[in-house]
Amino acid sequence: MPQEIYEVGEAPPVGEVPPKMYASLIRPSRFGAPRDAFQVEAIDTPTPGPRQVLVYVMAAGTNYNNVWAALGYPVDVIAARQRQGAEEEFHIGGSDASGIVYAVGDEVTNVKVGDEVVLSCGMWDENAPDIVAGGDPMMSSSNKIWGYEENWGSFAQFTLVDHYQCYPKPPNLTWEGAAAYMLVGATAWRMLRGWPPNVVEEGDPVLIWGGAGGLGSMAIQIVREFGGHPIAVVSDESKYEFCLQLGAKGVINRRDFEHWGRLPATDDAEAFGEWAQGARGFGRAFWDALGERRNPKIVFDHPGEATIPTSIFLVDNGGMVVICAGTSGYNADVDLRYLWMRQKRFQGSHFANVEECAEFNDFVAQGRIDPALSRVFQFDEVGESHQLMYENAHPPGNMAILVGAKEEGHKDFPF
Repeated sequence: MPQEIYEVGEAPPVGEVPPKMYASLIRPSRFGAPRDAFQVEAIDTPTPGPRQVLVYVMAAGTNYNNVWAALGYPVDVIAARQRQGAEEEFHIGGSDASGIVYAVGDEVTNVKVGDEVVLSCGMWDENAPDIVAGGDPMMSSSNKIWGYEENWGSFAQFTLVDHYQCYPKPPNLTWEGAAAYMLVGATAWRMLRGWPPNVVEEGDPVLIWGGAGGLGSMAIQIVREFGGHPIAVVSDESKYEFCLQLGAKGVINRRDFEHWGRLPATDDAEAFGEWAQGARGFGRAFWDALGERRNPKIVFDHPGEATIPTSIFLVDNGGMVVICAGTSGYNADVDLRYLWMRQKRFQGSHFANVEECAEFNDFVAQGRIDPALSRVFQFDEVGESHQLMYENAHPPGNMAILVGAKEEGHKDFPF
């Protein structure tokens, strides 16, 4: 008989699934600061259904979506799932993981028990009419993010995913390194390579907001690998060297400028003139960092409200501003004169499909992209890692959390 529950870091024999597991849970009664919202509890281990895979989690990644989950804002993800029929009164977050397949449901053919995998966070209904008709799953009305909109994420000893979410773990990476890159990396890959004809090519200047963050650290490397010229924007000079080591051609300190935020009314000549002066000054800083007077072919944006007016102003004629989030706010202003007269593109982008995840994962496995792992936490520090992200006090790059892995630095199992 399987042991009822194993302590964190004490791995069951491969393929043996205990009836209970430990998970770092959010409950509605704890909504608030992430360090208090997450608590470790013992719960029932889920069972894979058809086309599902149960993975023993070796390490998990920290991402901003579970800061939102902890706060219960802008969406109460528990209540949202319950309105759709879910029974769980808790949320298991975590949208990045590395681990080992312990059980598979019917119709799973791409992985088997014992395989070492990394997991992607994109989930959808494979039988949805728009997908059956050949549509991109990331455009499907059934699309959701595992470990945020869907439950049973990676902040637990076992996680439940759909079969297409599993990719081979790069053998060159530790468990924690393998858990840190997929969400941000595949998102950046689609942003920079998924919207033809506006894809990064040899010699293209690219402006990257938040260059020292998880998304930015991946974007710098992707642009570098395709021969582009990444120019990173950061919040202080201490982050310059990090970006330059990843391959940034230059770095801009956004605190040297004060024109951020929503666009002034165009008929307020004084206010609009002050904003335009700031935006032009930022443009000159971009030219200085690049070393020539060329505007970016692509602007990689995710702050949103604070930065979109400048991004639209600065991007080259026929270029693209691509955005995947709105961490500074969702009400972003666009001066349509620049958009239509100079035929610029403003493109939304959300995670990545199976093909894009596989392409990006291959680059990681080849050693062309580094996870940019900066700090590793223990399982009882899930809340603390998200608290640092909430306070914007986290280190550059990406963070990971040890779950099944007892300590940092291991690539294999058992150890």
